[in-house]
Amino acid sequence: MRLDDITPKSGSQRRKRRLGRGISAGQGASCGKGMRGQKARSGSGTRPGFEGGQMPLYRRVPKLKHFKIINPKNFTVVNVAKLASAAAGSEVTLESLMESGVVTTNDGPLKILGDGELSIGLTVKAAAFTANARQKIEAAGGTCEVV
Repeated sequence: MRLDDITPKSGSQRRKRRLGRGISAGQGASCGKGMRGQKARSGSGTRPGFEGGQMPLYRRVPKLKHFKIINPKNFTVVNVAKLASAAAGSEVTLESLMESGVVTTNDGPLKILGDGELSIGLTVKAAAFTANARQKIEAAGGTCEVV
């Protein structure tokens, strides 16, 4: 066996289409591209996303306002200042905040925001904390647990 003996397996490669070589070739005259028009000409067609000069979809969509978020994350948000009303050393959860009247409705999992000050140590169990809120709770001697 020599290098010039090597050929692909039969049937693995198809022969090239010979365009415009007469009616019997199957792709004669217009080469299977129809009669006229931009797509029948030589060279490449239009680029992907081109809409004939109309402002294309990928440029129209972001400029429009009020697109709805498909799966929004809704949280019950509480600021650190509201947690100051709890007893020192107690455990703060969404249920305990609803019992105490700090939160009136359950709008989803609890998220603690960092507005306000906290001077007592609390064990806070919530779905999410902002970095500022986590820092203030831990500085007051409390702990943050992500549920």
